[in-house]
Amino acid sequence: MQIATINGVRIHYAVEGPQDGRAILFINSLGTDFRVWDRVLPLLPEGLRVIRYDKRGHGLSECPAAPYYMGDLVAEAAGLLDHLGVSGAMVVGLSIGGQIAQGLAAERPDLVSALVLSNTAAKIGTPDMWDARIEEIHKGGIAALEENILSRWFSRAFREANPDELAGWRHMLCRTPEDGYVGCCYAIKDTDLIESTSRLSLPALAIAGDEDGSTPADLVRETAALIPGAGFHLVRGAGHLPCVEQPADVAAVLTAFMKETDLVREI
Repeated sequence: MQIATINGVRIHYAVEGPQDGRAILFINSLGTDFRVWDRVLPLLPEGLRVIRYDKRGHGLSECPAAPYYMGDLVAEAAGLLDHLGVSGAMVVGLSIGGQIAQGLAAERPDLVSALVLSNTAAKIGTPDMWDARIEEIHKGGIAALEENILSRWFSRAFREANPDELAGWRHMLCRTPEDGYVGCCYAIKDTDLIESTSRLSLPALAIAGDEDGSTPADLVRETAALIPGAGFHLVRGAGHLPCVEQPADVAAVLTAFMKETDLVREI
């Protein structure tokens, strides 16, 4: 187990691959820990230095009291890369992880050489929507929203075909500390990255699920359009977590993008 104190918060992380490998940082979504990427990693090219971490309030990382701010989350991602001596990483962010990735690219361009934005947007939802979610969680806990959340995370076919696995994802969601989940809801509520993301100039790829109920494909595509030359890939048969439902598709498009951006020179 690897733990580092980053900006006063103990952050759980994992590093795999050679010390001199090209670095790729994965940032997970709201209500998940870094195991959300487990199925994708074995399908990626060898020789990468793969970095994953649990953002504050998730997984095995420390859970400060809510609310959180996007600046806190971006600073922790930057601090972890600084702690590891990494610069010029390809950063892959899922949902809120994609917002952290956008903020990181804007504030610390030295740390980011390429950007993959999965099932995310420069602005997600409205303040009223997030206020309502926060209020519901305060009243009934995350369990009060679990069915709605899972129906957005996964396609109907996946939910019906994998009841045992679905139970595992339900447990991961519901075991997220309330302060961790609500704290990140506050961060998303107050985040509008349209202006800063439109100023980015780096290789970028956006990924969407065709059955995503949280960040629909059109919303993801609009964010991709903010970055000149950004690509867009639609994953069929996937909800908000295509890295879980369609890992081979996600790994293939990541590998192709890495080859295009010279992150991997020989595949």
